[in-house]
Amino acid sequence: MVLEIAAVGGYGEVGRNMTAVRCNGEVVILDCGIHLPNYVKLTDEETGDVIKFDEKILRKAGAIPDDRSIESWWGEVKAIIPSHAHLDHIGAIPYVEHKYNAPIIATPFAAAVLKTICQNERIKLRNQVRTLLPNSSLRLTQNITVEFIHVTHSTPQCVLIVIHTPDGIVCYGNDFKLDNSPTLGRKPNYESLEALGTKNVAALILEDLYANDPRKMPSEGIAKDMLQDVLLGVNSTGKALVVTTFSSHIARLKAIADMGKKLNRKVLFFGRSLAKYAFAAEDAGIAYFSKDGVKIATYGRQVYQTFKEVEANRDKYMLVMTGHQGEPKAMMFRVLQNQFAFKLKQGDHVVFSCNVIPADINKKNRAELERQLRAVGCRIFTDIHVSGHCAREDLRDVISFIKPKHLIPCHGDKPKQEAFTSLAEEMGYSTKAKTLHVLNEGDRVTVN
Repeated sequence: MVLEIAAVGGYGEVGRNMTAVRCNGEVVILDCGIHLPNYVKLTDEETGDVIKFDEKILRKAGAIPDDRSIESWWGEVKAIIPSHAHLDHIGAIPYVEHKYNAPIIATPFAAAVLKTICQNERIKLRNQVRTLLPNSSLRLTQNITVEFIHVTHSTPQCVLIVIHTPDGIVCYGNDFKLDNSPTLGRKPNYESLEALGTKNVAALILEDLYANDPRKMPSEGIAKDMLQDVLLGVNSTGKALVVTTFSSHIARLKAIADMGKKLNRKVLFFGRSLAKYAFAAEDAGIAYFSKDGVKIATYGRQVYQTFKEVEANRDKYMLVMTGHQGEPKAMMFRVLQNQFAFKLKQGDHVVFSCNVIPADINKKNRAELERQLRAVGCRIFTDIHVSGHCAREDLRDVISFIKPKHLIPCHGDKPKQEAFTSLAEEMGYSTKAKTLHVLNEGDRVTVN
């Protein structure tokens, strides 16, 4: 008896994650995400315009995984299971799920985000969305049980997915970290991770994004302290205060909202992406920004009027805007293009509580954004951030906990795959012994 694993997307590249696991004629799809830079090129997210895309357009643009590589498996799919709510793991579901007769199984937060995406894009899903809490299991078929193990990440309710079959266990850990001091939610479920090491784990599919970073990734608590140090130091009379971060980073947004109270500034969220995740957090019972006094301005007249109020009382507000990667259509750039009554001026403060996602287009856009901010005299604070991913020593710990027979790196380009390979070899795995499998899109491997 064997398990087959197909690398559909996210292998040899960052983003567009999608993996299929097949056991005895039954298939489970793990993640189904977009390639963010390619998708952004096609969209006009912040204007409120609805642009109808079909699967063919998105696939041609390289914005979604090409699941034609598993076309012979389509009729065998029993579930589509995203590991968390980031768009490069969940964003392609609305465009491809119609070809499968299978439920979408997600955590409550991921389900809420998916619901909002479909509402915004005016898409009706063919398949039912079922929720499964972290640290819970679901008997999917007679031969397959799905388990969600809670881990930490830069968005809530991230899980390591465990597929239990009679032929062995497949573990899928794509985007997470081992944060022992999270600022929102619990620390990882180490007991369940270590329990896997006593079982027959045939394969561990594991992210390699920071495999070349020789340390343990710092806690989100460190980022919160960094943010507090900066914001307390720049609370100047008469000066605007702008913060930008990942819209899906609910813990960071909660820390920003809490800091607004300490600074006696009303917190405002600008942008549809921020609204999408903030409202999803409320739907899932994770955070309640509206009840905490945060005003969420999405688009249209509401945005224009709110900016007009800010301009009249610049030091009474903390503005949280989309555009941390320098996206030309996001709020930050639109403010610099004088599209609103509010304008950034000499001495205003702009805090980037994020890193630059490593893609050429992001680096280019962000450099241009910072150039324009400096041109108007803003003070810029960058890299007030810690990553939500495992660094090399975290990856080593995960592998040591789970003790899989086979290792498969994912979510990274060739240099990241090479860094993961060196770590795997240190731990006794190798391509020669066929216990380490470095895959590219379209590849398949059999494990047992």
